[in-house]
This record gives sequence, C-alpha cells and structure tokens, in this order.
Amino acid sequence: MADLTPPRAEAREHVREHHGDRVLDPYEWLRDGDDPDVLAYLAAENAYAEARTEHLKPLRDSIFGEIKSRVLETDLSVPVRSGPWWYYSRTVEGQQYAIHARVAVTDPAQRPVIAPGETPEGEQVLVDGNVEAGDSEFFAIGALSVSPDHTRLALATDTTGDERFDLVVRDLETGETLDDAITGIGYGVEFSHDGGTIFYTRVDNAWRPHQLWRRQVGADTGTDVLVHEEPDERFWMGVGSSRDDRWLILALGSKTTSEVRLLDATTPTADFRVVAPRRDGIEYDVEPASDRLLIVHNTDHPDSDLAWAPLDATSHEQWRPLLAAGEGERFLGVDAFDDVAVLSLRRGGLTALTVLPVDASSESGYAAPVPVAFDEPIYAVGLGDNPEPGQTRVQVVYESFVTPHTVLELDLVTGERTVLKQQPVLGGVDLSDYVQRREWATAADGTQVPISVVHRVGLRPDGTNAGLLTAYGAYEHSSDPYFSVARLSLLDRGVVHATAHVRGGGEMGRHWYDQGKLLAKPNTFTDTVASADRLIELGWVAPDRLGLEGGSAGGLLVGAVVNLAPDRFRVAHGAVPFVDALTTILRPDLPLTVGEWEEWGNPLEDPEVYAVMKGYTPYENVAAQDYPAILATTSLHDTRVFFTEAAKWVARLRATVTNDPQTRPILLRTEMSAGHGGRSGRYAAWEQVAWEWAFVLDQLGATSQLPRVHEDERAGRASEEPARD
Repeated sequence: MADLTPPRAEAREHVREHHGDRVLDPYEWLRDGDDPDVLAYLAAENAYAEARTEHLKPLRDSIFGEIKSRVLETDLSVPVRSGPWWYYSRTVEGQQYAIHARVAVTDPAQRPVIAPGETPEGEQVLVDGNVEAGDSEFFAIGALSVSPDHTRLALATDTTGDERFDLVVRDLETGETLDDAITGIGYGVEFSHDGGTIFYTRVDNAWRPHQLWRRQVGADTGTDVLVHEEPDERFWMGVGSSRDDRWLILALGSKTTSEVRLLDATTPTADFRVVAPRRDGIEYDVEPASDRLLIVHNTDHPDSDLAWAPLDATSHEQWRPLLAAGEGERFLGVDAFDDVAVLSLRRGGLTALTVLPVDASSESGYAAPVPVAFDEPIYAVGLGDNPEPGQTRVQVVYESFVTPHTVLELDLVTGERTVLKQQPVLGGVDLSDYVQRREWATAADGTQVPISVVHRVGLRPDGTNAGLLTAYGAYEHSSDPYFSVARLSLLDRGVVHATAHVRGGGEMGRHWYDQGKLLAKPNTFTDTVASADRLIELGWVAPDRLGLEGGSAGGLLVGAVVNLAPDRFRVAHGAVPFVDALTTILRPDLPLTVGEWEEWGNPLEDPEVYAVMKGYTPYENVAAQDYPAILATTSLHDTRVFFTEAAKWVARLRATVTNDPQTRPILLRTEMSAGHGGRSGRYAAWEQVAWEWAFVLDQLGATSQLPRVHEDERAGRASEEPARD
C-alpha cells in the first residue's frame, strides 16, 4: 500500500477555564460547519479515509451484496385496522423509502391478504417516501398522522438531517393540499377530533421542543395560538393522543421528572388539564382507560408501580395502587384496551409483557396479572401497532439475535398466539447455523454484568476467534437483543458478536441506570473493560482480535474505554461519538447541555462533577501510547452530537498517539448530507454499514467467510446444548 499521509488539523490557540482549571483546546475551531477551513478539513479527512481503505472496496461490495441478497426488497408490513381502513407500509425493490398506504375494510374480522409486490384493488397511497424525498440526499419523516375521521393526513418531513420538519396537511379524499405554511417544527403532529385543528411543537435554539402550538388547518399563520411554553430548560415536550382518539396528551419531562396534561380532543380550544403537578424526582406516564386513568409512576418505588385514578384526576393524591413491581422487575408503561390492559416491563434483564383482564367487580377495575411467557432465554418483546380500543387480539413484536423480527397475534382472552409475519431471510441463510448465549462479567466492584453473545455454530472458545463488543450504557436505554441481517456478514466471517449490558443502561432496573450516571459514570467504562476481559478469559475471543463499537453516548463509552484500556482492543468504531463531553456540557447554549445535567451533572456549578467528567471525557484524556485502529463516523447536520466532537477527537488522536498509521490507522468519515442516525434510505444505510464493517473486519483479520456449517457439525452442536440457548 502507498505511504499515505493523514491530514493534520492546524492547532489554534483557545483556552477554556473553569474552577481554576486552565485547559488548552487547540482544535475548538473545528466547530463552525459553515467555515471554509472546517469544510476543507472534513473533505481532506474523507478523501484520506477513502484512499486509506481503497483496498477494502471488494469487501465492502461483498458485504453490501450479502445484505441485499438476504433482504426481501419488495415486501410489506402486517396490515393494521384503524376505523374503516387497513393501514400498512410496503417497499419496492430498487427504491430507498417505504410507501405508506391503506385499503378499505370489507370484513373487520378478516385481515386482507396482500402478496409482496401486489397492489391490492382499491389501494390508496398516503405517502410515497420516494416521491416525497425527490432529489434530496437525505429524507426522514417526523410525523405521519391521520385525522380521527380518516379524511386528512398531516406529514412532517426533513430533507437535511437537522431534525427540523416541514409540515403539510392533505385531504385524503381529494388529494388537495390544505396547508403547507408551517416549517421548522419538532417531532409529532396531532389532530383534534374533527380534524379541523392541529397541534405541533416548536424547538428552541438548543433543539429542545419547548412550545406547543394550536393551528386551524389552512388559516393564516399569524392566527396560530401558543398553548404551552416550557420555561424549564431541563424539560422537553411531546404531543400524542389516546387510543380512542378522545384525549390529546401533552407529555413534559426531564431526565428525572415528568408532568402530563390532557385535553378533550372534541374541545381543542379549551385548556389542557394537569393530571398531577410535577414533583422533582417523580416520573409518571398516563394511559386513558375508558372511565379511568392508568398511571405508571415511581413515587414509592424506583422501579415504578402501576396505579389507577379517576378520569378527571388533577393530583397524585388521587392515585390508587393497582400493581407493585416485584423483585427484579421494572415497570415501563401500560396500554389500555376495552377488555384488558397490557403492562410492558423488564424482568430478569429482559423485556416482558403482562396482561391484566378487566374485572368490573374489583375496585381497581382489573383482575390478577397474567404474564406472557417466551421460550428463548435472550429476546426482546413489545406491543406492536394496535390502534383499536376494542381489540381482543393484539399485535406483539418479538425477536432475538437468532429469531428474525416476528409479528405475533396474541389472543388476550385465550392466550393463543399466531405468527402473522416473520422477517424473511433470503440468500440461502439457515438460521440454525447461529447460536446465542448469555455470559456474565464481574465488574471491579463485584457487580455481575450481563453479556449477550451470538456467533456461528461450530466456533469453540479456544482463544482464537475475532470478536466485536458493543455497548451503550446511558439514559437508561437498554441494548436489547435484535435480529440483524447485516450482522450475519460479521458472524459468517467468524466474528463473535457480544453486547455488554453495562451500567448506565436500564437492562437490570432503575438502580442499573443510577449506578452509571452522574458521579458514578465511570462504572459504565470499567464494566465494559470487565466485559472485554471476560470474553477473553472464557476463550470466546483472541486477546489481539477484539473490536469495540458504540454510537452517540456509546461513542463516549468507546473513547473513554480505549483511553482506559487501549491494549484490550485491535480496532474501535465510534459512531456520531459524544467524545468532547465536558466542553459540550459546559455550554448551556448547545443542545446536549441543560437537559443533560441530570444525566452527567452540572460541571459549571459543581467542581466535583467537573473533575469527574474531566477524568473520563475522551478528547481530554488521549495519551501518547499505542491505541487501537480508530474509525470515527459523524454527520455534518447532526444536531444531537455535533460533527465537531468526532473531528476534534481525531485531530487530537493524530497529534498524540504513537500508532503506526499503516497498521493502525485513525480515520474520520463525515456524511455531508445526514443527521444523527446517519444516511437515510435503506440502500444508502447498507452501503454505510458495509463501509464501516469492512474496516473493522480488516483490522480483526476476519475478511474471509467461513465454510458452510455441515449437518453433522450442527447435530454435534445440538447434542452439547440447545440450538438456541
């Protein structure tokens, strides 16, 4: 390979000073995305990344081809009944985006059978994402809402990636555009009951949804009414509606406190009613359930309880106990139907569902809970799309590392389950060629950290395998098992894929989150190192063939962990990485700041928080030693984690570490037309993951596919342990 010289960012004088600590930050100038010097630097980095990985193009093409060959490109979702229509989405081979459509209900008890590629008689296309995207390099939908009478559509779209959406309202009967005057709104749009009024949110300069507006469809914009403005910068807002379309729901919340307001959707000009005024540290969710409210709250128990309250409740003092979380349980939310309520929770580190039948004879209105059980020891389950309150059968979504995304129909009376659809996996894939398992690492303080592992049948824990460890560990977000067609390209090359469920996430309950935030944040990083050590100790991966991957706050984890234990990893990928955390959290004008102080602490006011953050923030702790090969990927228009963070991190890595750039390169790749989630469109997303994983596989020495699994090997494996353990 030619001796390529990596770009070097110019060091410019910039000083940050807080609590008597004076910090030189020579790359802070890489912040202005409109600065020609910054854009030139990003372009140079992109050119270097392409040149440095040119030899991987055949591998990238192979991975992309594998993904494409395994996906049923022309496909459709399970139709869902709402009122007089069956709603669904479908994809067409060669097209980037989904088409959202509906057909009229002729028999409410008979779901229409629509073959992939078939256009059913009477189909009405609501939104064709390919048409809406036009020539835009990026396209995302922030709201797709149909009025309760099913005659109007509200569509909000983003064509830059900055998560500010332009709104259009259309008449579904005539196709006429009724309103297109509103631009730059936040996520979510809701109609009043008659469809004549819409509610939408506005975001402030920190990209925080802080205002709720009411608008008469088609009226002059000057007549829009500000319904609520949230002055507390910790709080975000979202607007939704109840399953029966009777109530509009305004949810206000910080990381630790929430408040819910309700409005009768038939009286859109009235005031929202507060269900219970906010109390610091108390979080609650509200689900209207016919003549009462169901409330999941953490007033008495950090893992939350389920209560009920009168429909007109205005205080937490009106809440009455319904069900308390048991040992090892964490209540997440509840969905109410006419005959049952379905509680979503975590149990034993996994997601779970429990059915509560309606019982009019009990004070709470519900009978004893009935858990919904599943066989696999590692899986994820949740309710699907169920818009009708009178449903006696609901859609449940289920998957694992080895079970594709599956839509089940659960009979809420008998418990009977029917598979409505399972994600097809084409290309000759035999899913019995893969096995999943749960391992446990012991953290520095003795805490047991779960690790979910998936790999090809036939691999042995002999200390020779390549491995890729992923983790997140923030915001109480749980890294639950999911099936990935793209991941098969790693597994088929002998990579053992592991997910470390480290503290800071929510896998093991609220305490798991609390032990990985604020001053306890370093637990997240030491848990990850312990997980890496455990995989090596068990022999599942070779000590010199382990990679690390994480995105956003998981990118912070990647940066902190490679500073802490650079010798554990051969390669690390930080996707839209939050690696300049202290600089960001010190600036209240940036999106990830005031609302984040409940997650990270406030280093502006608290010297101890400042010291702890300075001790782990990746950018400020890069050391002059050998690091893994590094890939940082980011997006120019990302409003959640600015491209600046990845750019500064790479600049400092280049100037500091002792890596041989030929064997352990440091790369920065910036998507110039994308947002926080990367490129939009399914083919573009596949190309992006193929590019990233080709780099990782090359560094791990795992570029060749394994031979196909022989029947005797699969049978031998089955004799040792269950095929899906």
